Amino acid sequence: MYDPVITQHMRSELTRLGISELTTPAEVDAFLARPGSSLLFINSVCGCAAGSARPGLGLFLAGPDRPANLGTVFAGMDLEATSRVRTRYDQLPPSSPSVLLLQDGVAARYIHRSEIEGRDANAFAGLLRQACAELPG
Repeated sequence: MYDPVITQHMRSELTRLGISELTTPAEVDAFLARPGSSLLFINSVCGCAAGSARPGLGLFLAGPDRPANLGTVFAGMDLEATSRVRTRYDQLPPSSPSVLLLQDGVAARYIHRSEIEGRDANAFAGLLRQACAELPG
């Protein structure tokens, strides 16, 4: 587990964007039960989270086409909440950072860390726009 003082700004980057923190398994379950389109961001302390994923997510969310529900868990910090996500979607390889796009709680697209690494924030925002445009419904 990381020092909460050190990671607070990493959390704040997301909450300032209107993304709900999910810190318990019950909060994860409630989020995953929401109808409609959802984006679940698995946060991380790594460099690609800081340099590409969080800034790119901010750029994406500044646009008009965004999922109805926005949530985040912090790998390495919200251990039980992150574990609940990974247990619910155990067919997906664990990755942080990563993005899980859902339609009515069903995994529709998973963006693994390998798709984030090497992209700048603008390219990651573009990947999110494309992925969301392909969501069913």
